[in-house]
Amino acid sequence: MDRLFPVNCIEDISEQIRHTPVGELLQYQNMGRDLEPCATARLLVGMCMDHRKHLRIPDQFAYIIRSGGGNLRYSEFKVSYAIAIGGVRHIALIGHDNCGMVNLMSRRQAFIDGLVEHAGWDRDFATEHFTQFAPMFEIGNEIDFLLVEAKRLRLRYPKVAVTPLFYRIDTNRLWGVRES
Repeated sequence: MDRLFPVNCIEDISEQIRHTPVGELLQYQNMGRDLEPCATARLLVGMCMDHRKHLRIPDQFAYIIRSGGGNLRYSEFKVSYAIAIGGVRHIALIGHDNCGMVNLMSRRQAFIDGLVEHAGWDRDFATEHFTQFAPMFEIGNEIDFLLVEAKRLRLRYPKVAVTPLFYRIDTNRLWGVRES
């Protein structure tokens, strides 16, 4: 967690992003900035599908893609759409603590049992489903994955600014991430 730093005031936001949509996101979420009307999305937010996270942002401020672990590898067409058609030039990639995609393999049996019990799946089909997809979605360490995914997106979309952020579930606040 030494790679994280709190963002409590405008001075905590680096000059590089302070006057961008990512800086505005940090102000809305962490500093209670008044929600200002937006005519079009200015930001793409990639974040986990986890139900414990909620962003305080104006309507129409951002495209939001939620996927397990904030993994956008399998949502790339949607990312491309937000950039090409939506015109966004900034991506906030948000990881969070206690992510269910970390150590996903340890949840194998519970996952399979849950599909059998709650979805009515055949046990063999549920097992195959987990075996096929879990390796694609397991992220390892939340911060390490966040940094690797930010780097991948920067290489894929070189004219788009990608900023990794970290959501602390216990405080509902975004933290900055040191990349070096």
